[in-house]
Amino acid sequence: MLHLNLKPETEKMFKKILYNYQGNHETLVKNIFEYQISELKKEILNIQLDLRSFEKKYKLSTEEFYKKFTNAELGDDTDYMIWAGIYEMFKRSEKKLEDLSSDQ
Repeated sequence: MLHLNLKPETEKMFKKILYNYQGNHETLVKNIFEYQISELKKEILNIQLDLRSFEKKYKLSTEEFYKKFTNAELGDDTDYMIWAGIYEMFKRSEKKLEDLSSDQ
């Protein structure tokens, strides 16, 4: 049994969605799941584009950069801080995708 603690306006919207699925809630859940996976894949692709721009600019792979950055072999340049943050975001998104994909 699933219990959701929703605000009244959110509950109203959710009930409309449930009504439109006319009792086929399995399909609703599968669609939500597939949507989440699709959005994560898009997010990862966009992050990869950002990472590639740093790799081209500094002629260094992100993995090599991150290793040097975390070993304090590079300075604390603003670009490095942003690059590291984007890479950490990438790793979190990959982990989320892996977790969701392993449940299928």
